[in-house]
Amino acid sequence: MRVLIAPDSFGDTLTAVEAANAIGEGWSAGRPDDEITLAPQSDGGPGFVDVLAARFGRTVTERVVGPLGAAVTARWLLDDRDSERLVAYIECAQACGLHQLGGGPTPRTAQSADTYGVGLLVDAALKAGAREVVVGLGGSATTDGGHGLIDALGGSAKAAERFADVALIAASDVENPLLGPLGAASVFGPQKGADAETVSRLEERLTQWSRVLASIAGRDVSGEPGAGAAGGLGAALLALGARRVSGATIVGEATDQAAEIARTDLVLTGEGKFDSQTLRGKVVSALNAAATEVGAPTVVFAGQVALTPDEIAEAGIAGAHSIVEQAGSVELAMSDARNQLTALAARAAASWLPTG
Repeated sequence: MRVLIAPDSFGDTLTAVEAANAIGEGWSAGRPDDEITLAPQSDGGPGFVDVLAARFGRTVTERVVGPLGAAVTARWLLDDRDSERLVAYIECAQACGLHQLGGGPTPRTAQSADTYGVGLLVDAALKAGAREVVVGLGGSATTDGGHGLIDALGGSAKAAERFADVALIAASDVENPLLGPLGAASVFGPQKGADAETVSRLEERLTQWSRVLASIAGRDVSGEPGAGAAGGLGAALLALGARRVSGATIVGEATDQAAEIARTDLVLTGEGKFDSQTLRGKVVSALNAAATEVGAPTVVFAGQVALTPDEIAEAGIAGAHSIVEQAGSVELAMSDARNQLTALAARAAASWLPTG
C-alpha cells in the first residue's frame, strides 16, 4: 500500500516530525513492503515552522525578546521558491511560547508575558523582502492582545503602513473572540497561569486595547472569529489586515497535500489527545475529510483516545490507537513516547486488514 503518515505534534512529548518518524519506523516494521511518505502536520502552533521547513524554504535564526523580556533564539522560514514573491512563515510560540517562560506559568507570567518578540520576527521578515507573512498562532504564554507586536513594528500607525501592500495571514484554527466568556482571557488565561483575579485584569486590559485596534482597523475586530487566538494576537493581526486561515489548511496547501492524498491508499495521522475537539476542524479531521473524498481510510494514533468506538466510526475514521494503552500507564507513555509510539504503529501495521 501507499501510506501517508501525517501526524500533528503530541503535546509536549513529541513534535510532529518526531511522531511521523516514529510511526513510519513502526509501520515499516509491521508492513515492510508498504510505500511510506512522511508528511508531518501543524495547525499553526508549536512545530509550525519545523513542519514546513522539512519540505521547502530557508530557515532564518534570530535573537529576539522572549515573553518575559529575556533574549531567546527563534527561527522563521523564508519560502524563496518564487523570487518574485517571497513568503515568510512565523511561529509565534518560537518567541512567546509557554516553553520560553523558564518555568511553569503563574499569575505573574500570565500578566507580564508579551508578544514583542513576535513583532521582531515579523519585522525581520519584512526587512528580508517578504510580500506575504503567515503567522502561526498557538502555544503562547501571552494575553496582551498583540500589543507587544504592534510596538515592535513601530506603533499603530507605522505597523498598519508597513502592511499596506503586504499580505498578512493569521494561521489558526481557534475561532474565539477577543473578549467575553469565550474570549482570550476567560478561556485561555487559566491555561497560562492566570487565576480569577488575573483573568479579570487581563479582560479589562484587552477591552481597553481593543479600542486601539479598532482605530487601526477602522472597525471593531474584537468579535471576529480568531481574534482571541494566541492571547489576542489574532486580534492585532486582524486589525493590520490579516485573513484568518486554518493552520492545517496553510500546511496542506503549502505542501501540496491534496496531490499526496490522491495517490494514497491509507492515511495515518495523530495527536496528543483524540477527543471531541479533534473533530472540530483540527489537523486529524481535516486530513480525514480529504482522505474520505478519495476513498482512503484514516487511522489515528494518539497519546490518549477519549472517543468511543461508535463515535470514532461515526466520524468516518477506520481506527484509533492509544499510546497509553500500549504503554500501560500515562507515565510511561509520556517518558518513553517515541518508543511506545513506534511499537504501537508496528502492532497496528501487523494487524491491518484493508477493507477495500
